[in-house]
Amino acid sequence: MALTILNNISALTAENSLSSTQTNLQKTLTQLSSGLKINSGSDDAAGLSIANGMQANIAALTQSQQNASNGVGMLQTADGALSQVTTLLNRAVTLATEASSSNITSGTGSQADALNTEFQSILTEVNQIGSSTNFNGTSVFSSDPTTPLTNTVFISDGTSSGADNTTISTDVDALSATSLGLATTTGSGTSAVTTNMDLSSTADAQAALTAVNTAINTVSAQRGTIGASINRLQAATNVMSAQVQNLTSASNSIQDADIGKTVAAMTQYNILQSTGMAALQQANQAQQAVLKLVQ
Repeated sequence: MALTILNNISALTAENSLSSTQTNLQKTLTQLSSGLKINSGSDDAAGLSIANGMQANIAALTQSQQNASNGVGMLQTADGALSQVTTLLNRAVTLATEASSSNITSGTGSQADALNTEFQSILTEVNQIGSSTNFNGTSVFSSDPTTPLTNTVFISDGTSSGADNTTISTDVDALSATSLGLATTTGSGTSAVTTNMDLSSTADAQAALTAVNTAINTVSAQRGTIGASINRLQAATNVMSAQVQNLTSASNSIQDADIGKTVAAMTQYNILQSTGMAALQQANQAQQAVLKLVQ
């Protein structure tokens, strides 16, 4: 091997190795500080793309869970209101049954008058519940007896194909004495006039009793529809929870750093850095041996 002084090949080799070691050490330290195996596209372009796609799925599913939870809350509010209406209607059955008997006194201030007063109060309260019940500032029941209010919950996994995008809708009817058949409304707008059923006579009381029983069945049917939708939303929430868990686990396996392996690699590169520095120093000193030939 010829002795030269223009280029120190040994030093260049040691320097290149040391530079590579320092690059790997810096990458290892970045992984330890961030906890991520992939910190840039240069680390693993394909893995980063897959992990980012999974994170988008997780974000969409997490929000969909919140959407479903809000939908359940609104439907449970409606169900609670209908439960109270059922209690009121059961009391109305008692009143109408009692007023249907001819052995109670009639006239102003009589037993029949007292029964009818309470009956009218029940109808007023049914109207109040129907008009004032709301969830997050939104009416729960429809304001139009002929058109139900549709409660819509959108669920998505965030994929571009939208294959798993679902809309769960529940129709909630109007809640009032009129919609339950306990009152009649004539006219429309400001000229509309509503007339409640009453217990002013035994015949009226018997007619009211029949109407109240029908109203109870109507409310029960509405509660059944709402209950089925609540169960569907809760089932969808359970499925989404499992999806989020599995996607998070898969994303972690792609993107998260294995701390044990990373620490071992850091130790290795620290040692290589030290030996590389020593080798570079020796290579520089070896070049100086050429000077002895000219002394």
